[in-house]
Amino acid sequence: MRSHKKSDILQAMENKINYRFKTPSLLYHALTHSSYANEMRLSKDKNNERLEFLGDAVLELVTSEYVFLEYKDLPEGDLTKLRASIVCEQTLSSCARDLNIGEYLLLGKGEDASGGRERESILSDALEAMIGAIYLDGGFTNAKEFIWNFVLSNIQNKELFFDSKTILQEIIQNEDNKQKIRYKLISEDGPDHNKTFTIAVYVGNTEIGCGTGRTKKAAEQEAANQAIQKLQDNVKIQK
Repeated sequence: MRSHKKSDILQAMENKINYRFKTPSLLYHALTHSSYANEMRLSKDKNNERLEFLGDAVLELVTSEYVFLEYKDLPEGDLTKLRASIVCEQTLSSCARDLNIGEYLLLGKGEDASGGRERESILSDALEAMIGAIYLDGGFTNAKEFIWNFVLSNIQNKELFFDSKTILQEIIQNEDNKQKIRYKLISEDGPDHNKTFTIAVYVGNTEIGCGTGRTKKAAEQEAANQAIQKLQDNVKIQK
């Protein structure tokens, strides 16, 4: 479905999530990517970024409660790791694909042509924006129900993608290394709608990994993953 007719988008998505918006414009707003808002010369507050910010906070709270209650024997560090694996970009984009959110997104022509409907960052952001929209429209209880139904349901059988940045942080802390981990943008290539970022990760002044990705978040995760592999191969970090 690629119709931009507002009523078609809203009805189809509401049927998917089994929730009826009292203020339907919130759902439309949640599905509006910045590339579409820019192309249509809409004001900056008409894309889904602010709703994503809100939805991210609601999702983290609900997920924290879930892992706390469901995994009573896990220590704090493992709870943090499990939560990170649930709310990370890869897991959320997988949940968004299950809902076919990409089909209903409002994207700019360039973003659409470059595969934006399948891009993990766009899908995960839209899912979080939808959570934010439901929270504003129907309150915490309805937002929590959505998260339980479409993110946390059958979690044991979901493919979880553990947050490499969190794991790397734990490894460095366990080595009793006092120096901070930092991520540095090395390069930024390509047009605005199809950029590639290269980011290196350092402990102190030592580079321990480098990664590329379509977003800075993805590049940081890849850099952390490369660092973890090096550390597992017994690469020493100067303290």
